[in-house]
Amino acid sequence: MKTILLVDDEQMMLDLLSLYLSPIGYNCIKKESALEAINYLESNRVDLILLDVMMPEMDGWEACEKIRKNWDTPIIMLTAMSEKTDIVKGLKSGADDYISKPFDDEELVARIEAVLRRPRNEKGIIHFRGLLLDKDSHQLQFNGKNISLTPKEFGLISLFLNHQNKVFSRDHLINTIWGFQVSTEDRTIDSHVRNLREKLRKTGFPVDEHLQTVWGVGYKWGNKE
Repeated sequence: MKTILLVDDEQMMLDLLSLYLSPIGYNCIKKESALEAINYLESNRVDLILLDVMMPEMDGWEACEKIRKNWDTPIIMLTAMSEKTDIVKGLKSGADDYISKPFDDEELVARIEAVLRRPRNEKGIIHFRGLLLDKDSHQLQFNGKNISLTPKEFGLISLFLNHQNKVFSRDHLINTIWGFQVSTEDRTIDSHVRNLREKLRKTGFPVDEHLQTVWGVGYKWGNKE
């Protein structure tokens, strides 16, 4: 049974989340503050954290950064703050996904399942032919120079570099990176891959040798020298 740590200063929200998740097999641990949650993590293992942003003493962004310094546990931020700048801030703090309140219970479960399917890289850093991907700081560099990526582009290259030579279908990429958003279409994937290729190409990285299209299926990252 997977254990989810629920962190929210509103008891009603904690009860609501537990009401959704417990009947489908998740063990829910409720904490009303970020400090309580971090203290719990010191001596207990959890599979995923649902973390509210607006909390007293320590907000979700600060809590996310502190958690990321010691644990690789997946984090989904759950909050009423849905501006793009808030979402980007949450992802840069180390969150794996971001859900706005009010939320649909089916979407919440689908996003949790998608995040739990993602591979975890304990060190958080990957090196590949001059590329350096740092998951904790949400940065990609080539030969020491930063490459500015959107959260979805960063998610794509993280997945590719973690699973080199594996072919990913477009449906798999949608489920993993977009969190099972049914409104996302194949051409959205193609557009993001195209933009990612262009950004890497501009730095001088030989992206066409590695980020390959598998016609009729999807994409893969080849690591053959």
